[in-house]
Amino acid sequence: MYKSEQIGGEEAYRIRRGGCAITELERKEFVREGGGPTGASERVRVFEKMALELVAVPSRLRIHDLIRKSQFEAKNTSNSSSSSSISKDFETLYYPQTLDHFSYGPESFTTFKQRYAINSKYWGGANSSAPILAFLGAEGPIDYDVGYIGFLNENAPRLKALQVYIEHRYYGKSVPFGSVKKAMKNASIRGYFNTDQAIADYAVVLLHVKKKLSAHNSPIIVVGGSYGGMLAAWFRLKYPHVAIGALASSAPILYFDDITPESGYYSVVTKDFKDTSESCYETIRKSWAEIDRVASEPSGLSILSRKFKTCGKLKTSADLKDYLDTVYCGAAQYNGPSTRPLSHLCNAIDGAPNNTDTLGKLFAGVSAYRGNRSCYNISGNNLSDQLLDGWYWQSCSEMVMPIAHGSDEDSMFPKDHFDLESYTNDCKRLYGVVPRPHWVTTYYGGHDIKLVFHEFASNIIFSNGLRDPYSRGGVLENITESVVAVTTDNGSHCLDLLSSRPSDPQWLVMQRKNEIEIIEGWIAKYRADSSNIIHDSSSNHNSSSSPRQATSFFRHSTMICAMIFVYFIC
Repeated sequence: MYKSEQIGGEEAYRIRRGGCAITELERKEFVREGGGPTGASERVRVFEKMALELVAVPSRLRIHDLIRKSQFEAKNTSNSSSSSSISKDFETLYYPQTLDHFSYGPESFTTFKQRYAINSKYWGGANSSAPILAFLGAEGPIDYDVGYIGFLNENAPRLKALQVYIEHRYYGKSVPFGSVKKAMKNASIRGYFNTDQAIADYAVVLLHVKKKLSAHNSPIIVVGGSYGGMLAAWFRLKYPHVAIGALASSAPILYFDDITPESGYYSVVTKDFKDTSESCYETIRKSWAEIDRVASEPSGLSILSRKFKTCGKLKTSADLKDYLDTVYCGAAQYNGPSTRPLSHLCNAIDGAPNNTDTLGKLFAGVSAYRGNRSCYNISGNNLSDQLLDGWYWQSCSEMVMPIAHGSDEDSMFPKDHFDLESYTNDCKRLYGVVPRPHWVTTYYGGHDIKLVFHEFASNIIFSNGLRDPYSRGGVLENITESVVAVTTDNGSHCLDLLSSRPSDPQWLVMQRKNEIEIIEGWIAKYRADSSNIIHDSSSNHNSSSSPRQATSFFRHSTMICAMIFVYFIC
């Protein structure tokens, strides 16, 4: 196994959906050090609102999806000058994508505009068979991926690579009929919103790009993070003729069925807190009962609302507990080495005055994490329909990840188990569908992964930071010489894909170095194999002789005679 030694405000939406984001605090430090765009507050607000709307979702589905959304909110959103528009180095294009790649009904041939962006600034060109780095969009617009995913742009000069970013169907501007609300209300059209259609889209767009640029011999490497990392790995398995390799960052492809314990995610969150501060961990672990005790008192919910300065009065104690759950998960999942949000949160809890009660300590942690403000919106109603409907639909159809607190005795969280029956009932109420919890492992695999991948998989990097709770559902050991795990003991979610900066620790530098060297090896092997095959084909063609031609003529004549014989016999 390759070892080396990770992000937040925009995680407002992305932790529960597992996406790769960056905190406003980290963004500010990043800009101060001379890297990246100069603003992210617009994006921060969008994703913050997504997480806060969780309380409107049926409880069992919310408990499952709680991991997918975080409100690790910006410390300061005053800088709103940043635009989410795609950089001038990129050309934004639209491909007339087929709605249904796998059937031939009248509706299947409907098309929609799928957005993608190309950066050819560093590309060596088709004549030199220069490679293509393709970022597979996940559950959100590609605008921000182009700005914040630095792995492609930083390595494009080294590889002389073309960069391509493709937006996931039903997200961003790649929505059938132009309106996500219209598409999601139509049960028939909604049915085409799934992973196999999405990766087929990517294959079609990439082949179109190669044809358009006459880049037939340019090898493609697909890259993705979190859910997008799953898509990258699955793409390599399903379309090996399109992409020669995949970098799957923080991709929990094993968090389906019963492959990974339901409590795996929360066990890592617990360990992260415990390793940071034993007293902080104990305070949080004992706080759940205290919240319930206060809530049971007369006017208890009003007391809790005042204690936590909620913008609206709490309706149940579960709303507050779910909210705190997202805060703790966000701090752990995106505990970057520069901003260390988990440390800030625990320092505030541990550093509260001696006479501060348990709930007061928790609030100190929340305000340190989210910033000091007049009130805290834990039940916002300004959620993006596209992002909420999109991921909840995917969770209710095929992306059923059985994540729960579990019943570990040392867990920082109250005991809870994944209840598929309740989860299914919630999905029926939301969309009128029954989830397919076993489809991902049926279609893509997952069980006995070492044996299965050993037999047919190749050229996949699974990168994980072991402080990322999702790493428990990732591939953490090498399977073959080319299906490898690159892990970092102190890393977390998707950090390797973000832009580098001067303060990056050496383990992170080495992780990225390992990854690009592996990719370079794939490209070199592809070119060598291509050269050998072309040479062999040329040799075979030149060595064709008259006897061989005579033999071919004889076989052809024999076949004709046989056909005539059969005709007259019949």
